[in-house]
Amino acid sequence: MRMLISAIGRMKKKSPEETLIEEYIRKTRWPVTVRESEEKRALSGDALKEAEGRLLLGTVPTGAKVVALDERGEMLSSCELARKVAHWRDTGVEDVAFLIGGANGHAEAVRRRADLVLSFGRMTLPHMLMRVVAAEQIYRIRTILDGHPYHRE
Repeated sequence: MRMLISAIGRMKKKSPEETLIEEYIRKTRWPVTVRESEEKRALSGDALKEAEGRLLLGTVPTGAKVVALDERGEMLSSCELARKVAHWRDTGVEDVAFLIGGANGHAEAVRRRADLVLSFGRMTLPHMLMRVVAAEQIYRIRTILDGHPYHRE
């Protein structure tokens, strides 16, 4: 499977977050791509959220399953998420895109397109840290599916 982490905003080069993401991607052994987008126009509120939603959706490969990361989404355990990804894989899905919205959250179009609106918890986390958490969960999914002892339950 190919995994995509698509996020609004740009990470600083050689930041601690970038280093962690690169480490999880290296260990995952699935192709994982991180795409970052920014709206250049001076928009605010709903107009900005809608523009960012179009940017995110524009990165999603054809036929991909979309996981919109949102604090108001469904909370799953790592094993439940791994089972969902395994089901997608076993039914011929080749791409999964994890979408991280901007500071104002996801546009309604993103939420409608999502196959899963997923919460990593009710706490608000910085958007740069969400990239790390997504990368770690992708690695964790892979280890669960491989029967690797990294994940303990």
